[in-house]
Amino acid sequence: MNERSAFARWSFRLALLAAVVGVLAVLGHRLGVMDFRLAIFGLMGSTLIGLAAALSGIAGIAITLMGRKGGTVFAAAGLVLGLVVAVPVLLAAQAGSAVPRIHDISTDLQDPPKFVAVRALRTPQHNSLEREEPGNLGELQQAGYPDLGPALIERHPGQVFEEALALVKERGWEVVAVSVENGTIEATDTTALMGFKDDVVIRVREEAGKALVDMRSASRVGQSDLGANAKRIEAFLSDLKNAG
Repeated sequence: MNERSAFARWSFRLALLAAVVGVLAVLGHRLGVMDFRLAIFGLMGSTLIGLAAALSGIAGIAITLMGRKGGTVFAAAGLVLGLVVAVPVLLAAQAGSAVPRIHDISTDLQDPPKFVAVRALRTPQHNSLEREEPGNLGELQQAGYPDLGPALIERHPGQVFEEALALVKERGWEVVAVSVENGTIEATDTTALMGFKDDVVIRVREEAGKALVDMRSASRVGQSDLGANAKRIEAFLSDLKNAG
C-alpha cells in the first residue's frame, strides 16, 4: 500500500497540466499576446487533459480501494482538479450547441440599431457589423430567440434614456458614444473570464408617448456567441423596465 498507483500519479500530474494550460490560455488572450483562436484551442486542450486526469483519478481510487496500491489523495485531487478545469468548458459548449451559431443579435430585425462610433474600434480581423453573414441571420435569430424583441416602456423617452445610460455604467460597460439627439448609446462589454469584447448599441425612441427601446449586441470575434448576446439584451431590457 505504500507505493502509489500509476493512475494516481498520472491523474495528479495531468490535472496540474490541464490547469496550467487553461490559465495560460485565459491570461494569454486577456493580455493580448494570444489570438482568440489559439486561446480557444488551449481551452479545448485543457478540457481534454482534465477529462483524462479525472478518468485516471477514478481508476486510481478504484485500485486503492481494492487494496492493491496507495495514492488515494493524489487520485482524488487529480479527479477533482481535472473536473474543475473541464466541466465549465463542457457546460459552455453544451449551452452553445442549443443556440444558433450567430454573433450579432438585434431586437429589431428590419431596422437594427446602427453602430457608428464603435466602428472605429474594430479591425478588419473582427466580425463585420453589416449583418450579411450568414445570409439567413434574421431567420436563425428568430428561430433561436423567438421571444426577443423591443421593450415598450410606459415612461418618458428622455427619462428612459437616462436610466439606460445609468444601467450601462452600473454594469461596468465602457461607454463609447452617447447621442441624446439620436437617442443612442454605444458601449463595449468585456467578458469576465476570457476578456472577449462585445459591442452594444441601445436606441430609445418615442412611440405614442412611451419609450420604445431597441438593443443590439455583437461579438467582435467568433462565429458563435454561445447565446451571450441574447442573454445580455434580455437581462438589460428587463432591468430597464424595472428601473423607473
